[in-house]
Amino acid sequence: MEKDEKYVELLWHDKYKKMEISHMTPIDYPNLPFQVVETVNKPRSKGGVNASLFPEDKWPENYPKDWRNKLIWGDNKLVMSSLLKQGWAGKINLIYIDPPFYTGSNFSFKTKVDDSEIEKEPSIIEKRAYNDTWSGGIASYLKYMYNRLSLMKELLVENGTIWIHLDEHIGHYVKVMMDEIFGYDNYINQIVWRKTNSPKAQSIGFGNQYDMIFIYGKNKQLININPVYKTPNEDYLRSFVYDDGDGKGPYQTTALIAGGTQRTVGRKVFEFRGITAPWLYSQENLEMFWNEGKIYKTKNGGYRLKVYLKDTHGQIVSDIWVDKEVNPLQGQSQEFLQFDTQKPESLLKRIILSSSSPGDLVADFFCGSGTTLAVAEKLGRRWIGSDLSKYAIQVTRKRLLDIHNSKDLMDEKKDKYGKPARPFELWNIGNYELAYWKENPQDYLSFMIKLYEANPLNGFRYIHASKGPRAVHIGSSNSPVSMDEIRNFITECINNNFKEADVLGWEWNYEVNDLAKKLAEKEGLDLRLIQIPNVNELKSVLADSDFDLKLLKIPDQVIKKNLIPSVKFNELAYLGISKVISDKELTLKIEDFNLNPSPDVLEALKNLKDSRQLIDYWAVDWDFKGDTFHNQWQSYRTKKDLKVEYEANHKYEEKGEYQVMVKVVDVFGNDTNKIIKVKI
Repeated sequence: MEKDEKYVELLWHDKYKKMEISHMTPIDYPNLPFQVVETVNKPRSKGGVNASLFPEDKWPENYPKDWRNKLIWGDNKLVMSSLLKQGWAGKINLIYIDPPFYTGSNFSFKTKVDDSEIEKEPSIIEKRAYNDTWSGGIASYLKYMYNRLSLMKELLVENGTIWIHLDEHIGHYVKVMMDEIFGYDNYINQIVWRKTNSPKAQSIGFGNQYDMIFIYGKNKQLININPVYKTPNEDYLRSFVYDDGDGKGPYQTTALIAGGTQRTVGRKVFEFRGITAPWLYSQENLEMFWNEGKIYKTKNGGYRLKVYLKDTHGQIVSDIWVDKEVNPLQGQSQEFLQFDTQKPESLLKRIILSSSSPGDLVADFFCGSGTTLAVAEKLGRRWIGSDLSKYAIQVTRKRLLDIHNSKDLMDEKKDKYGKPARPFELWNIGNYELAYWKENPQDYLSFMIKLYEANPLNGFRYIHASKGPRAVHIGSSNSPVSMDEIRNFITECINNNFKEADVLGWEWNYEVNDLAKKLAEKEGLDLRLIQIPNVNELKSVLADSDFDLKLLKIPDQVIKKNLIPSVKFNELAYLGISKVISDKELTLKIEDFNLNPSPDVLEALKNLKDSRQLIDYWAVDWDFKGDTFHNQWQSYRTKKDLKVEYEANHKYEEKGEYQVMVKVVDVFGNDTNKIIKVKI
């Protein structure tokens, strides 16, 4: 490689295939489709809040009326590369990320159910993501971040900024890497933010009390950072020591002539009122200050500018953020959502106000508890957020639904924000291989049998494999498992002396959950309904690998080494719902909810009086058309009320046959859906 005496870079293992810049390991840009799985348009009416949409005439002037904010579940590398491929390059004004630090923290969380506090271990896919990020120490982390930061740069508009929130362990490495990706000349600031008021004592050295936030622009020459002010402290107020008694109030004086490092080569020197000097202001502005009586003549004949306290907006913020307005979040705060790394809304308010305008697009690709998205919503910005954790997506969804009950960020006199969230959509990474799977059913079955660690069986129509003593049937990739399909499978199992059986499915017809096990019990068959892991999870496992993301083309050794240890087949949760129809009104009631929890939470749940308390959120689409779920009613747990409502009512305008879809999300972030057919 050619030597450049000015070239500096950070090297880590696997950055280059060979030690030459021309052989740098390329960044893969997969293009996966997005699936809109839910639209949220009508936050519930609670506490006097109107359930209709945030009136569009109240939106910021440059906020597109057809825009829908986006909350995306999936690995952010896949999310961002797919966004780029689908026309999102150069569309985002501000990116803030708070990626995982090199501290050993993981995806575990605590939640309260009844009188018990449950600590939920991270899912297998979350563990895999954490291990992939840190398995090779700092080197693997840098590779992980390099790929993602490179994608973020392409998503930014030319005058966009990115804020990267890091800690003392990894920040300096990432700073050098950011110089390489964005360019040394596009570095703007390092913000020092006090993350705790009580640092822990150390046996060696000093207790750490701060995080660092690096700011880079895509093109620094085009950046416009808005000045941000904080409430003046006593020292600042005491600096306004002069008062001429003319009713203008106290003032301080500041320099008009450049000094020290301000004396740049390009600064113009000219004469003003008898003094020739490198002035900090133009001749025109100096004359304006003079006519307004704001120039003060010193005893030695020099000039200084009077700055009146009444004319200031407050104390301008520097790069040291230790003021009370951005204090770290306290555990007893109503804002706290049991996320260990959760940041205060006030911190994001300062960041978003400084680097964006109303209607701009703000993104957070490690959105966690949703602080960035909630603050962007309150400040009139559009937003995109993504996270790999289902639990994080659920916490963010509830936070946005309940945003009207949270604090207002712009008016301290208001008790609450008081407005519902603008419409937003929940996206998953879709399966672009469905057509291929449909055309190649044997390849699809072979892949699923390997993934389930079963043994293929021939000579049967409905029995595809066996796993130990259990017969295995694999549902189609492009249609829900039907009751007829299960009846035929049960008959084939009985005729061939199987006593135990598993049915694997992606989607399930509405009657299966209620009838399948009853039929199996009647025939003396131990039947389990098994949910196939979401394609999103399968793709995310391979996001940072060198393998083709086309699942049916993955080698057997990769399935065994990478996929099988990282995905989990769960037994389908049972959701029992009763319905009552009176005239044109439909009443739904959740009568029962049973899921199969992982062993780490089984002990905490054994004394649970009512299994419905495991429901964190449920919503209803009263006229489901078979595509996107439209949230038309919802109930969810809050910090004050740990139970959802169990009944939902809806009055139809016209008689007819309707398909109603119920979506339930449990306290662990997992979805259970049920379709109910009604005749009004």
